[in-house]
Amino acid sequence: MVNRDQVAGLAKQMKGSVKQAAGKATGNRRTQVEGAADKLAGKVQKAYGDVKDKVKRAF
Repeated sequence: MVNRDQVAGLAKQMKGSVKQAAGKATGNRRTQVEGAADKLAGKVQKAYGDVKDKVKRAF
């Protein structure tokens, strides 16, 4: 079962990828870095959701 944190994490990763690509295409370093930060935040949130799901399944 997929929980909210997993979905939100994937959404943040996608948003970060788009933002990073836009920054790269326009040469805007700040947007590129913000995109990378969003991707990382999304990965962390998804990992939290994964752990939360595993714990829920264990009980």
